[in-house]
Amino acid sequence: VGGEGGAEVRETFYSQLTKVKCLFCTERFETNEKTLQHCSEEHSFSIEEFARKFSLDCYSFIKLINYLRVHQCCRYPVKDISGSDPHPWNDDIYFKPALNDDPLLLFDIESLVEGMQIDETETEPDDSAACSSNVQNLMKKLDHAERRAAAAEEALERATRDIHTMRDTAKSFLFDESMVHTTQHNSRTAALSADDDEAYFDSYAHYSIHNEMLKDKVRTESYRDFILTNPTIFKDKVVLDVGCGTGILSLFAVTAGASHVISVDQSEVIYQAMDIARENNVHDKITFIKGRIEDVTLPVDKVDVIISEWMGYFLLFECMLDSVLHARDKYLRDSGMVVPGHCRILLSAVSDRDQYDNRITFWEDVYSYKMSCMKSCVLSEGTVETVTADCVVSQPCVIKDINIDNVVTAELDFESNFTFEISRSSSVTGFCGYFDINFSEGENCSHPVYFSTSPSSTATHWKQTLFLLPDPIKVEKGENLSGKLSCRKNPKDPRTLIVHIHIGEAVLKYRLQ
Repeated sequence: VGGEGGAEVRETFYSQLTKVKCLFCTERFETNEKTLQHCSEEHSFSIEEFARKFSLDCYSFIKLINYLRVHQCCRYPVKDISGSDPHPWNDDIYFKPALNDDPLLLFDIESLVEGMQIDETETEPDDSAACSSNVQNLMKKLDHAERRAAAAEEALERATRDIHTMRDTAKSFLFDESMVHTTQHNSRTAALSADDDEAYFDSYAHYSIHNEMLKDKVRTESYRDFILTNPTIFKDKVVLDVGCGTGILSLFAVTAGASHVISVDQSEVIYQAMDIARENNVHDKITFIKGRIEDVTLPVDKVDVIISEWMGYFLLFECMLDSVLHARDKYLRDSGMVVPGHCRILLSAVSDRDQYDNRITFWEDVYSYKMSCMKSCVLSEGTVETVTADCVVSQPCVIKDINIDNVVTAELDFESNFTFEISRSSSVTGFCGYFDINFSEGENCSHPVYFSTSPSSTATHWKQTLFLLPDPIKVEKGENLSGKLSCRKNPKDPRTLIVHIHIGEAVLKYRLQ
């Protein structure tokens, strides 16, 4: 609504929202004081007398107000309540507001009661004792203020203790503490302490990343299609979801007939996953455990199926596959299955002069200044971006083939020779890496599912990983271009990768971080 009339409507609307409702009738007032005055004059209920009679502090006052609103008490039964304990409003359930945004809950009842006590002790001074009396009054108020400060500090300490108690209670309620323990592992990522690994899991507490992944139809629908079109793999089976995130794969597994799903994630997003399970009435089918799979103990000895969306940029970035292999070795039955089961990393030669000039040549002349020293910094970073199919100038080479059933962690650090067959004459400005995923090739799979993150396939949030060359290499159609690529976990940060590409006499080093 626009214009002055709209402003008046908004002002009326907001003022109605903030008006304070009477405790005993439907009347509303501008302030807490006017509301309580109305309760005293019209309903013979004096909050001052009541607070003094029952020695109300701020907590018991809040519970009293919610008690009156919940039970819609009339003034007479309230006035007839005796001074003995327990009072009917003492139950902690009355900490929950009966009205949303109730201004009366913010009323400072302690100041009112203590102010009344001070007023009662004060006497009207005569003229000769005015100065002395004023000093005495000021001293009383100072003493009153000091007592309030001390009481506030004590209340803060109590509140802090209560918060810690509630946190411990929540943990024991949500998670069986016996599920959490520390063990030794060969994986470098598993050897990270929880504090060292905190930044990685914190990144998945941001909901934008889950929005992006769920909206990636190639990713999410491939999992959905495999799970729902192969129900015999999941029906009546115990399924482990490693790194469950929002729990979408767990929901698919329940829909496919899993008898129970155990969903593990160290990120804070697991709390939303619990709510999502309750919202879809499958909370009795899913057990959520917060923690790293390396640091928890499952409530079962073995599982029938492990599902996980562990793939990172260039497939192995973030090294989450290590965690899946740990779960496989510790919890998967001999006859069990890991989903997905097979993947490959591929490399292609790329010619994209515009991209090269934008990223590399740019530094030769920046507002008439030379900044060529920046080239080496830019070249050392492998970048994640979309490479269009028309920029690819070779057939792809498979540089790593991974069978999840039998691969071991040590094999995820690898090196591989490659030879590109050039498909058109051009200048190679870099190489792009990507991966493809085959969910199952086993006999139990009646409907195999496959997807690729290649430049010629439907785009995904993984895009492609681009490694630019210091200088473009001229090539002719039909020519072969050979080299070697090695990929290792970064010893300083095992979630990141260091890639070396040997091409001709040059050895080029790239970081994925």
